[in-house]
Amino acid sequence: MIRKLSILDRSRTRTGHPAPEALRDTVELARAAERLGYHRFWVSEHHSVPGVAGSAPTVLAAAVAGATGRIRVGTGGVMLPNHQPLVVAEQFGVLASLFPGRIDMGLGRSVGFTGGIRRALGRGTGDADRFEEQLAELLGWIDGSQRAHPQVHARPAEGLRIPPYVLATGEGAAIAARAGLPLVVGDLRTRARVVEVVEGYRKEFRPSSWGAEPYVVASGTVAVAATAEAARRILVPEAWAVAQSRTRGSFPPLRPAEEIEALAMTPKERELFEGALEGHVHGTEEQVASELAEVAELTGADELLITTSTYDRTALLDSFERLARLTGLSGLSGLTGDTDLTGRPGDPGH
Repeated sequence: MIRKLSILDRSRTRTGHPAPEALRDTVELARAAERLGYHRFWVSEHHSVPGVAGSAPTVLAAAVAGATGRIRVGTGGVMLPNHQPLVVAEQFGVLASLFPGRIDMGLGRSVGFTGGIRRALGRGTGDADRFEEQLAELLGWIDGSQRAHPQVHARPAEGLRIPPYVLATGEGAAIAARAGLPLVVGDLRTRARVVEVVEGYRKEFRPSSWGAEPYVVASGTVAVAATAEAARRILVPEAWAVAQSRTRGSFPPLRPAEEIEALAMTPKERELFEGALEGHVHGTEEQVASELAEVAELTGADELLITTSTYDRTALLDSFERLARLTGLSGLSGLTGDTDLTGRPGDPGH
């Protein structure tokens, strides 16, 4: 069993609930995650997506960190091709100064979802190809090794220990390995692919000042409920949103499961909807424990990052509570200081 568990929340919007409420819900979920003993809580970056309110992850991370006291807080992730590395370093420097020992810098290589968003950001699809270069520059701003801009310093970041993580598959995983950084890889629906990526990462990993050994965070959706059917219903709103995005080109707010189940779907919509439901870890506590044991054996992951979203916030919180219980997290939420979930002193980022 992977006993170090974390949460990535994308601030999903819901029909009847405006985006500001989604952001407040994220902060409340972070408080609950801390109480339950989760290791870290991350937020995401999406631009001009109707179904996601989280567009400014460092700003939201500051709100989350300010509302909590122990849990690690970070981004999953800041999409580095969208930003100047100096500015990213400065933002994380401010976060790490305000909340010392609690901030993670999760970084991704995606650019805007559509051509219009990319143009508005002043970016193109080719900018993702510069990720390795940008990553090196960013790390140089933080450790003070950059020489491309003499007499320029990323204050207050320079000299601080801000643990970086790379969200990636394929080539991105190789970049993480060459840089000697922890890897966040998903999703668990394609476990054979995840295993392949992880094996390649471990094989190519080069020790660095950021990490002496590979560190793998497996990411995916997990839903736990009293019955397998109730767990499946947690997955329904997100699965429908995925199906809609692939038929209509827009990722919509979440709808209640009962509304979706009553819809008359076209054959194509039904195919996409059912496909989006497949492969996720879900079920009763016993069923999920068995699946997570399989994930642990297959991937050898050091940590599990849960990405579950749903319309019913009560069911979502209940799922996280059940997951904490079955993995032994409950009762550990009173830990303070820089400790891991076993109570042993933790390193700055893991």
